Amino acid sequence: AATGAFSLREVLDAFQRCVTERREVLLEPYLNGWWGLIRFLQRLGAVFAFISKDAVAKVELMEGLCRGPQREHYVSLQAMVELELCRGPGELRGRPGSGCRTVLRLHRALLWLQLFLEGLRTSSRNSRTSVICTDAYNASLAAHHPWVVRKAATVAFCALPSRDTFLEIMNVGPPEEAVAMLGEAIPYIQSVYGITQELFAQHKLLDLP
Repeated sequence: AATGAFSLREVLDAFQRCVTERREVLLEPYLNGWWGLIRFLQRLGAVFAFISKDAVAKVELMEGLCRGPQREHYVSLQAMVELELCRGPGELRGRPGSGCRTVLRLHRALLWLQLFLEGLRTSSRNSRTSVICTDAYNASLAAHHPWVVRKAATVAFCALPSRDTFLEIMNVGPPEEAVAMLGEAIPYIQSVYGITQELFAQHKLLDLP
């Protein structure tokens, strides 16, 4: 759940557990990792409410599928895709509550967070977080948002705290420790993102409405 303090260590552990030796993405640690990222967004206040509220709804929907009557098909991303594709593309496109459509929304937001965290990690101490965040947003989520949302997001990013404040929010000690742990966590997030992207591209699921 989204309650409690954010911990980067938790996000690292969850995404580390996500990928099996067969390159399957396990949904339980994936959703746990998302709860950690949601707590991170919530620590940043109202600026990210429009993204964090949407992510909460999507993660809860996925948890419902993972606990539902067909739960054995929602153990991994690959099993879920296989199940939902069996129902036919028309069914998939017409179902707003499908796992594929829901994960696709989370997947797009994950790219933004991955780019943003990488930007925080590699930037200098005086870098403006609003610029890092806007660049990450423009390279990811912006393409999927209407103009009004894009405008509101870019204005909201101007109110972001300093880079050091962000690194403190990571909850792992001084800034240099947070930077080191980001260096450890981001490759796991990238790996999960890359496998998902490949899987969805292969089955032509990247533009589900």
